Amino acid sequence: MQLGTRWALGATPPTGLPQVVEIAVKAVEEDLAGLDTDTSTWRWTLTWLESKPVIELDDGTVIRFNPTDDSATITQPATEVEDDEDWI
Repeated sequence: MQLGTRWALGATPPTGLPQVVEIAVKAVEEDLAGLDTDTSTWRWTLTWLESKPVIELDDGTVIRFNPTDDSATITQPATEVEDDEDWI
């Protein structure tokens, strides 16, 4: 059994993560750096499911590892689009 952990956005990820997952974490953090959003209190949460890392950011972004392809999938939270035409 592997225990999960939490770490601050921008801090060094925990050891033992596949390299492709670390690359995905850095890509998300680089994208967030370009936004005008206060992320100073955001943290990553690492959970191990069936010996595979699943990482979730406080905003709902999730990174999952696929060992078959040695790939990481980034799923970002859906954003609500405001519709000015409420005629339906």
